[in-house]
This record gives sequence, structure tokens and C-alpha cells, in this order.
Amino acid sequence: MRNTTQTSSAHNPSSNASIEAPPPPEPTVPTGKVKILLVDDQPQNLRLLTDVLEEQGYEVLQALNGNVALQAVSLDQPQLILLDIQMPEMDGYTVCQKLKADPSTQDIPVVFVSALDESWDKVKAFSVGGVDYITKPFKVVEVLARVQNQLKIQQLQQALKTQNAQLHQANLELQRLAALDDVTQVANRRRFDAYLLTSWHEAIQDQHSLTLMLCQLDHFNFYGSGGNSQKGDQYLYRIAQTIKQTVHGPNDLVCRYGTFTFAIVLPQQTSAQAEAIAQELSKQVKEGEETFSFSIGLASIQPTSDIGIEAFIEAGDRNLQQARNNGGSCVFT
Repeated sequence: MRNTTQTSSAHNPSSNASIEAPPPPEPTVPTGKVKILLVDDQPQNLRLLTDVLEEQGYEVLQALNGNVALQAVSLDQPQLILLDIQMPEMDGYTVCQKLKADPSTQDIPVVFVSALDESWDKVKAFSVGGVDYITKPFKVVEVLARVQNQLKIQQLQQALKTQNAQLHQANLELQRLAALDDVTQVANRRRFDAYLLTSWHEAIQDQHSLTLMLCQLDHFNFYGSGGNSQKGDQYLYRIAQTIKQTVHGPNDLVCRYGTFTFAIVLPQQTSAQAEAIAQELSKQVKEGEETFSFSIGLASIQPTSDIGIEAFIEAGDRNLQQARNNGGSCVFT
């Protein structure tokens, strides 16, 4: 620095700069161990600011030039940097630009402390990413006030980021819950409609096959007059989980399609592959819930733009009804 920080002669007899002796600073809010990096090529300035900041409870790191400052930040990131502008080899503007260009350090607030007092100097300081500018000779109370202000802003920004992250997670959870069936904890009919449509368009674009499997429980009489709906819900939940464990392709989706009907979307699965899955599924359900069996209807197609998705769904439904008409407990394709 060309113009040194003003210090009282009693504090630093070797300094020839005159300074107005500051009044005792007002009590500050406890800061904890907040790290502040001071970057200045004049040791007397570092000593003065270090003493002042340490008295307020801050942990102070020091750097005598820009290269040392960048190395220090890479090893131990501070919460705030007080940066001189006029330094040999690398000036403060360049140091700030390098910090802001690095994603890992770009959010550290930089306060310039300089004897340069022209408007252009201040404009440039803000244009390279500085958040504040203190002109030398400075008063201690001003430095402390600006330091506290920037730390408070940083705390508020961090709190806002945390709040936004929590809100984002809450929204994701709401979206997940909105796509789930309450009883079975697999995807609901709304999710099925959206996913099948997306899979249909992707199959047209990528020219691959798409299979729809509709599964209906045979002789499921827990609902209606004389039924035990609570026990029925428990059975449906267990059966739904069995389906999920059996149909576990990365792009497969298990949904509750009707009261006791499940739909399974199988992107990129051929009819033969889907039939093997259906046979295994029927076996797993029968072994897990001996009282019940599945009627399963399969529809496989390689979609094209001149075929309607409604016809595809109707084909799956017709095959399901055919399986039921054949006495149930079978797969019809």
C-alpha cells in the first residue's frame, strides 16, 4: 500500500502518518470465531487491524501480498476479506477477480481498504466484485461497523439459502406425496397418466417398444357391503409392495390403476420380456398371498405418431378382461 493506515503515534511510534485518536468502540454483538483475512503489504497496517479485530473476538489471518492471500484462502476460507488495492506483483483488483472466478471462493465478501479515493477507483472495486470500500485514513469504529454489517448480510444470505433449500426439499416431498396412492404407497392414477404419456412420446422419438401391464386381483371382496375395508387396505399394500419388488427395472413404474387393479408401465420391454415378468409376478403374488391370484392383460407396441395412446390403453384393458373371462389367474397378451 502506498498510503498507510492511520495509527496514533502512541500505538506505533515508527509511523509518520497522523491519525485522529478514535473513541472507544461501542460494544459489539459477540462474533464467535469468525475468520477475517487481512491482505496488505504494510505490516503496520496489518498489526493495527489485527489488534482491533481480535479485541472484538474475531480470528484474524494475515497476508502480505496477493499470492499469499490466494493460497491462504484455498487452505482456510475466511468469512470476510479486507483487501488493499495497491500492492506489488498483484493488486487488489486482480486478487478479487481471481476469488470471484473460483466457485469455491466467489461468495466470500471482499471489502476494499485503500488510500485511493477517486470515484473511478471505487467503481472499479465494485465492478470486480467488492461489496464495500473503506477509504484511508480510516476510523476504527467505521471499520468495525462495516465489518459487522457485511457479516450480518452474509448471515442473512446464508439463512436465506438454507430456507430456500428447505423449501425446495419440502416442494419435492409434496410432489412425491401428490404422486403416491395413500393406501398402497405406489404411484397413483394421476402419476400413471403423466408417465405413460411421457413414455409414449419417448418411444416414438427413440423408436423403441412400450408395454402396458394391467393386473387385477381375482375375487377381492373386502370392499362394499359386509366387507372389511381396513383388512382389504392391508392386503392391497402388501400386494403392491410385492409388485414393486418383482418389477424393478430402472424405468418401470408401478401404479394403482383402480380399486383393486394395478398398472405397470414397462418402457423398452418387448411383449416376450413383459410376459416373463407377468408370469413371475403372478407366481410371487400367489406365493405371498395364497388367497389371491392375478388376471393380467398385456399390450405391447412400438408407438408411432399415427397411433393414438387411447387405443393402446384400450388394448391392455381388453386383454385384461379376456384374462378374467378365461377364469382369472392367467396372463393374456
